[in-house]
Amino acid sequence: MTTNIYEEEFKVEGGDFMNVGTASTTLKSSLEMVGIPSSITRRASIIAYEVEMNLVIHAGGGIIRSLVSTDKLMILAIDEGPGIPDIDLAMQEGYSTASDAIRELGFGAGMGLSNMKRNADVLKINSEMGKGTSVEAIIYFTENTEWRK
Repeated sequence: MTTNIYEEEFKVEGGDFMNVGTASTTLKSSLEMVGIPSSITRRASIIAYEVEMNLVIHAGGGIIRSLVSTDKLMILAIDEGPGIPDIDLAMQEGYSTASDAIRELGFGAGMGLSNMKRNADVLKINSEMGKGTSVEAIIYFTENTEWRK
């Protein structure tokens, strides 16, 4: 049985570019305080930042939850946005549905989902058009993970 040893939740507002990155930065600091090694906190903060950006840009906001258990770190994001019409296409590096206005701000390069996949051991995306999307990213701890010793 897996026991959660740390849990945190963040509310992300859609279109709030002034505060984007706050959840991922706070998560990174919290994981460091719990004693998670920097190699894992770095991967988790990249995943959290990318999902946070997608919530701000595409989904009208949502919730990010992080759970640390004895064997893994999980980041879960849930929104009630428009949904992703073609997840396979959205996973391709460089593919983006960001508007020109978002791109002029320096965002929307189409690397978010592929960066999440690259940094997660498991990435699950479920999306229903008109109802929203959930993203679950898992990073497993190995027997060599320092904080477990």
